[in-house]
Amino acid sequence: MDPIKNKIQSTSKETRQDIIGKILSYSCIALIVIVVLSIFAFVASKGLATFIVNKASISDFLFGTNWNPIATDKAGNPLLGALPMITGSFGVTILAVIFAAPFAIGTALYMTEVASKKGEKLLQSVIELLVGIPSVVYGFIGLSVVVPFVRIHFGGSGYGILSGAFVLFVMVLPTVTSMTVDSLRAVPRYYKEASLALGATKWQTIYKVLLRSATSGILTAIIFGMARAFGEALAVQMVIGNAAIMPKGLLAPASTLTSVLTMGIGNTVMGTVGNNALWSLALMLLLMSLIFNIIVRFIGRKGRM
Repeated sequence: MDPIKNKIQSTSKETRQDIIGKILSYSCIALIVIVVLSIFAFVASKGLATFIVNKASISDFLFGTNWNPIATDKAGNPLLGALPMITGSFGVTILAVIFAAPFAIGTALYMTEVASKKGEKLLQSVIELLVGIPSVVYGFIGLSVVVPFVRIHFGGSGYGILSGAFVLFVMVLPTVTSMTVDSLRAVPRYYKEASLALGATKWQTIYKVLLRSATSGILTAIIFGMARAFGEALAVQMVIGNAAIMPKGLLAPASTLTSVLTMGIGNTVMGTVGNNALWSLALMLLLMSLIFNIIVRFIGRKGRM
């Protein structure tokens, strides 16, 4: 056969495959975008019904401290103060990340700069095991170990923000550690070699060069850990006390957005004030997830600059 004709046929076949591949790729991307937008639209339509249909005040919802959807105030407005749950969510999240960040950074430095190959593999296996443990198991461990520990050594009933923070600390530790390890490994090797060549010690190089070069990646890991902790429901629900009141301290029973949502969504009728209020909490969780992602992108962009 004519070689020119064979080349034309081969090129035509590759072109058809490219077109089919592009169609499949763009179709999958469009499907993902449609699913995400549909979720946002659905949750937003349900969550905004509290303020549009039930005439609740946004300021009262964000800053009110009385959560009782089946009751109303003197003006006839539902008592939908979500500030106690917002405070509880941010309390356990921030405290858990404060606990987890030093351990995660220390573990990541040990894995990348100190440990042998066997030690690194062992720690990697432990981290992967922690990731695979279900939330309910963490909750039972918290209920059986953390709550009595807090009760004996710190006082109170044992249920509260501190117990929730301890449980979340263990849950977010693998996420922050894994991402920190990736950030440290992404630092160019010649940074370290240049620092050592100039006479810096190993620990000076770690502190002055490696950690500072990986700062954006470490901050990204911490934000992802916060997002993981903020959205956790079952494990925190089992140890925080689930009291929809303003927490008076770290040892007092409290609640989070997720705990109130998971406990109440099955006990309400669709379209009622209580159900709409819970969808408003879900909308807030979705918006917080979006904010965390925006922060991560901002940090990544600053790191590249």
